[in-house]
Amino acid sequence: MGLQIGIDVGGTFTDFVIYDSDSRRLQFIKIPTTHPPEEGVLAGLRAMETRLGISLKELTRIVHGTTVATNALLEHRWAKTALLTTEGFRDVLEIGRQNRPTLYDLNVDRPEPIVPRPLRFEVPERVDAQGQVLRELNEERVLSLIPQLREVASVAVCFLFSYLNPAHEQRVKALLQRELNVPITLSSEVLPEYREYERASTTVMSAALRPVVGTYLERLAQKISQLGTQAPLEIMQSNGGLIQAGIAARHAEHLLYSGPAGGVAGSQFIAELAGFENVITLDMGGTSCDVSLITSGRVSQRVESELAGYRVRVPMVNVHSIGAGGGSIAWIDAGGALRVGPQSAGSEPGPACYGVGEEPTVTDAHLVLGRLDPESALGGRKLNLTRAQQMIQRKIAIPLKMSLEEAALGMLEIADAHMERAVRVITVERGYNPQEYTLLAFGGAGPLHAATLAQRLGTRKVLIPATAGVLSALGMLVADLRQDGVQSLLRPTTEVHPADIRRVCKQLQRKAEQSLKSSTVAEIEHRRWMELRYRGQAYELALELPSFISQGELAKIEERFHREHHRLYGYSLTGHPTEIVSLRLEAMAKTPKPKLPRRKERPRKRPKERTQRLVHFAGAGALKCPIFVREGLQAGVELRGPAVIEGRESTVLLPPGWQAYVDALGNVILER
Repeated sequence: MGLQIGIDVGGTFTDFVIYDSDSRRLQFIKIPTTHPPEEGVLAGLRAMETRLGISLKELTRIVHGTTVATNALLEHRWAKTALLTTEGFRDVLEIGRQNRPTLYDLNVDRPEPIVPRPLRFEVPERVDAQGQVLRELNEERVLSLIPQLREVASVAVCFLFSYLNPAHEQRVKALLQRELNVPITLSSEVLPEYREYERASTTVMSAALRPVVGTYLERLAQKISQLGTQAPLEIMQSNGGLIQAGIAARHAEHLLYSGPAGGVAGSQFIAELAGFENVITLDMGGTSCDVSLITSGRVSQRVESELAGYRVRVPMVNVHSIGAGGGSIAWIDAGGALRVGPQSAGSEPGPACYGVGEEPTVTDAHLVLGRLDPESALGGRKLNLTRAQQMIQRKIAIPLKMSLEEAALGMLEIADAHMERAVRVITVERGYNPQEYTLLAFGGAGPLHAATLAQRLGTRKVLIPATAGVLSALGMLVADLRQDGVQSLLRPTTEVHPADIRRVCKQLQRKAEQSLKSSTVAEIEHRRWMELRYRGQAYELALELPSFISQGELAKIEERFHREHHRLYGYSLTGHPTEIVSLRLEAMAKTPKPKLPRRKERPRKRPKERTQRLVHFAGAGALKCPIFVREGLQAGVELRGPAVIEGRESTVLLPPGWQAYVDALGNVILER
């Protein structure tokens, strides 16, 4: 394994976790996120040499979670893109679905399509629902569009039923590549699945982001090599798996949840080592809060999402994100109510206590309440307590006629309420009881809110990883290489022979292995799913398939579908015709996992505190709290709240009525 590095670019900080497999040593660096983001990445790599004395030539592997695709979509900074589609389907992107964000708002504004109407071109051709050609491709029409396509940076092609027969799309690509030097993105390669709107939306998103992501990754790889390392660059995907940078550059649609997926991968790794099967992950950084669910050791996944109003259909970790982080800005709305977020101070100008920002943030509130140390918080960065007090006093406390502490506590209570609602979305609203789960909190701000949030949810245990502030970067290192595939069938179950299913699965398997076998891993694991529904339904359920499908197994899968449908929706229609919508494949190439250092367990006696200071708690006032250094806590140590446990990358708050102990991995486990 050698020397490996995981890099996570967040809204406020860019985190680096360096793991040496020979010494089992884990080190980290935090650098303020820059614009453009690659400058922060390069600054962190240089800091490895200057601060830690690590030569970049020794690196054997670099894994990167990037927000480039996400930010480009949110900020509408995609490449100028054209769309070629079947004659009569030019406006699919604008018609979309009947879903409305607000049911009774007649003036709601939908986001402008990624490809404007003048750049959407109809091509005479037609394939039917069985994949048979009804009308041959009009090649003259395609060639006549060349002058207009020279004005764009990317071209998307999405023909009707091309997921069954991609011949026309492939022919268009061959024709255009002779004349144009721009990427050509085919829907049959991006998403060979039925539902023309989702397929068109995902394809144009991929095409529009492809030049942006490709340029970034190419530029980053070039600058990294100039620093003296030839280590391969791998990229974290939205599905929680890794992919080689070259493939990632061609499939930008798979990178939209790259950062949050790293946090969930890290959570799964730590939870398994610590012995927790059911956990709610809470990643609270500087800009956002991402929550997800791990049940029986498995990460919750989904295949469709909407980001900034744009629909994308690709496998991804089931993460629910809200604008609640350490940099979330507190403000007073027109009705005089206190609000927190979703606006964030980010890394520039940052919270008021950083010395430049003019707005009070969640981090400022923690500092004012004594929960952060101005001298040692945030990786040794000195914070300006006076400035934080002034901004909260001027913009929140005085207008609301509150004391400084009341205003700060109010800000945190609102932030906690936002996060509680986010957790309930992924638990209670989906039939899961949060009281049966352990809250795993990480990110720079997560451990400060973990206990109070757990109390609101009724969760009795909280797991704070030893590297909580940089867990997403660690997650990059523990993730496996992964390639997903899908193929729609859309046929009645009675008309599908097991041999057909085996044939499609083998095709998906071969395609996935072509991407993974070029890596250094040898063994590839496969998991297969079948998506079924009752005939006439608009949604389907995914059921995992055995390694070999026979007629008897197919009947058992249909029985499982009825039972699962009843479990989820309270009814089943046994005897009603079912149909197979799609087959899915997940190919996974396992990567070597870091061997985390373990601490020797000491007699359970109270450790020596570093100092004491007054810390304000809701309902308890100001209490004199012992301050402990987390890196100095031995395994087996027990603490009782109130207390503050300070680490180099995050701070744990232990309120009154809570106790904590440290396990052999250095994780802090809180209990009520």
